[in-house]
Amino acid sequence: MPISHPRSGVATACAAALTFSGLAVTGIVAAQPAAAADPAGYQNIRINEVTSSNNDTVELFNSGSTPVSISGWKMSDDSFSPQSFSPSSSTIAAGGFVTFNSPKGLGDSDKVVIYTADGTVVDRTEWATDNAKPAMARCGGDGTGAWVTTTVATTFGSANASGCPSSLPAAGRVRINEVTSNGSDTVELYNGGTSAVGIGSWKYVDNDTSHSPVSVSSSSPSATSIPAGGYVTFNSTLGLGDNDSLLLLDGNGNTVDSVTWATDAAKPSDERCPSGTGWFRTSVTATLGSANSCSGSGGGGGGQTGQLLGGGGSLTSGCTPEAPSGTGSTPAGTLAWPGGLDVTIADNVCAFITSTGPEGRDVSGLAFDPANPSVLWAAKNKNWLYKLVKSNGKWIPDSTWGAAGKQIRFAGGSGQPDSEGLTVGGNGHVYVTSERDNANNTAPKDTVMEFDPAATGSTLTPLHQWDMTSQFPQLDTGSKDDANLGFEGLGYVPDSWLTANGWVDPLTGAAYNPANYPLHGSGLYFAGLEWDGTLHVYGLNSDGTFTTFGTIATGKASVTDVTFDAGTQRIVASCDNTCGETHTLMKVNTGGAIVPDVTYTKPAVMPADNLEGFAIAPTSTCVNGFREAVWSDDGIYGLGSGSSSYGHALYSGTFPC
Repeated sequence: MPISHPRSGVATACAAALTFSGLAVTGIVAAQPAAAADPAGYQNIRINEVTSSNNDTVELFNSGSTPVSISGWKMSDDSFSPQSFSPSSSTIAAGGFVTFNSPKGLGDSDKVVIYTADGTVVDRTEWATDNAKPAMARCGGDGTGAWVTTTVATTFGSANASGCPSSLPAAGRVRINEVTSNGSDTVELYNGGTSAVGIGSWKYVDNDTSHSPVSVSSSSPSATSIPAGGYVTFNSTLGLGDNDSLLLLDGNGNTVDSVTWATDAAKPSDERCPSGTGWFRTSVTATLGSANSCSGSGGGGGGQTGQLLGGGGSLTSGCTPEAPSGTGSTPAGTLAWPGGLDVTIADNVCAFITSTGPEGRDVSGLAFDPANPSVLWAAKNKNWLYKLVKSNGKWIPDSTWGAAGKQIRFAGGSGQPDSEGLTVGGNGHVYVTSERDNANNTAPKDTVMEFDPAATGSTLTPLHQWDMTSQFPQLDTGSKDDANLGFEGLGYVPDSWLTANGWVDPLTGAAYNPANYPLHGSGLYFAGLEWDGTLHVYGLNSDGTFTTFGTIATGKASVTDVTFDAGTQRIVASCDNTCGETHTLMKVNTGGAIVPDVTYTKPAVMPADNLEGFAIAPTSTCVNGFREAVWSDDGIYGLGSGSSSYGHALYSGTFPC
């Protein structure tokens, strides 16, 4: 349930690939019916990689949610004489790549400019001597990342991540963050790095190829350096208009960043959401010199923010949304959501009112049933369990199982479990965590309970219950707030994944051997501790005992849900607004330890609320390369009173297969 965390401190990007170390899954950006190629979607097309060797190849990337026709498009180098080229495809799929060989050849110090058939500049990049050998690519996110000279073989036609260096240079953290074309023609730069970056010799230019680059310092004499996490603004002396672009160059003439916008998209401003990492969108209010408001509803760079669909309805009696609390910052290095742009409100208004939770709030943990992915299990903090099924695009309680959900109890039929996380075990049973007994909410009661979903009746009691409370004395202070920071999420991880990936058993120091633990079933359970963001690994034995396999750091201040995703072969540790609404995918490293791999934020259109639950549908449900992802808003607050999301708990988006 929402609480201010004591240790707290996504404009949507359409990533063309879901990228982990050693794994890249490419696909289109949104699961949707095939659409006709859109020649007007040129603002979504970005130069993503170039090489001045290996046949002088150029790669284009479509950051948008619809295909874009590039028929008749042209390119030029530093001569600015447009030439036709022969792409690998005349249409770039949503989230897709197209490559072509430069018809003019590319030199050691050169540039590439892409034009539509009518001569409109789409994108432009420049480099100094040898900086495009073996290639120059966007690193840190296809289409949005920094331009970096790669150190290994090129990755044309696929995501750039595998060819990028492990860390970006300091200048690579600087981004064009906001632009206006409303008369002031102001540009904002943001330094997302950890050290100051000198920009005294940097230059910029617009999309008029007759213009020569202008120095930033001549436009703003004080703009000589950007502090870590800081901003610099300057007014363009070239003027910025509708259907324009801006190219930022370092002192050597290498491209640092670029942005292109459509008519009126930079009025009042075109801003990155979130600052420094996301895609551009049209703002409601310009915020030059400070963090972007990200309050706009349109896609400034061609519609890269998507829409929040559905919802609405009047609150029923007693239904009381609660504003989010405990909001913290997004961890450094977080990438934009790799799935679709649009998100749909996926439940009825005030759908989860219960006798012990008449406010309608507190839906927390979510889990798809891997054996029956048409079922989504949900836990409500006030000791309720729901079996949800789809009806007209919404997740609703299964009337054949329990139209109002089923109340759950501790072993013996007592108490009111503060049910937070849940998962489906290898035996098909539902395992639920509890932080406290709500009948005595100042004392922690960190337990895992096993329920048989086939059991009849309106109240369920556990087949087995494992109590780990004594392992967390820091939660037993007499404060209900501390007691409420226990087991918030739970994920079942199969033994087959642990052994196949070489996980080292912390108890033996050798490769994990499930046979050493004959009573534990077919996998281990990873419980997420809200207190500090750690995962605690247990073997739950059939005799009621348990084996503790230790603690795993997620790199997050808190964890609110845990799931194992067979599609990505990763454990996913999620965190609500405490950590900027993020999902960290965990892998087994070469040393046999489970470590963070990559972290993604939520889709940009979703509210920044206490989104405690997160579930990804099995790959068996994939359509057009994507599957469903579902979030739960513990406070049913949405975007606030008067919004279509007010009073709703569930949101549905898409995630790559």
